[in-house]
Formats: sequence, structure tokens, C-alpha cells
Amino acid sequence: QVQLVESGGGLVQDGGSLRLSCVASGRTFSTYAMGWFRQSPRNEREFVAAISRSGGYTYYTDSVKGRFTISRDNAKNTVYLQMNSLKPEDTAVYYCAATKVYTDYVLPTDRYDYWGQGTQVTVSS
Repeated sequence: QVQLVESGGGLVQDGGSLRLSCVASGRTFSTYAMGWFRQSPRNEREFVAAISRSGGYTYYTDSVKGRFTISRDNAKNTVYLQMNSLKPEDTAVYYCAATKVYTDYVLPTDRYDYWGQGTQVTVSS
């Protein structure tokens, strides 16, 4: 069982930046592929970014490419989402997710086994 706790959300102006963090419990963080998702009241949950267990592979949804960066620190059991040039349409609850993998690949779907409770990101215009 893995517990995930997100932090770093908040209110930011259009064009601003935030860095989200997600800390995982347990000793085997380096065996999990990680992802970030978001959900707003009007939309279904959508994929944002994913990173392989080594951190060597990343994948982004088109709408955040060039603005968001996913990274991880396996020594700290933490995955990050650096969000720059934020737009009002990025407003959502952001969730991190984890799934155990046996090879080093990214998972750009919602087929993750563990989910955090979410952190609210609000971008004002």
C-alpha cells in the first residue's frame, strides 16, 4: 500500500508559477511510475504528465507541453510538477498517482493503483 500526499497548490495570477509536490510513503518509491492528473468542476479527470520510475522518461499532455515539468527525487520519495506560465484554464484539483512497474516506462493513462487526495490550483485572470 502506498499513500500519496500532495502539496503546493494555491491561488496564482495568470502567467504565474507554482510547484506541486507529492510525497509517497514506503521504501520502494523507485519502483513506481508516477503521474499527475487534474479535474475541474466542468471536466472529467484528465492526464497531465507522467514520469518513469528512474525519471529518465517523461510524457505530457499537449496543453501543458513547454509550460509544465515533471520530475522526481527517489531519495526523497517525491515527485514534482513545476507549472509555469499558468493560465485560468489550468484551474483544477491536481492529483498525483502511482503504480508499481517492473520496467522503466511512463504511463499516460489513468490506470494507476494509488491516488493522492488532491491539491487545489486556482489561476486568476
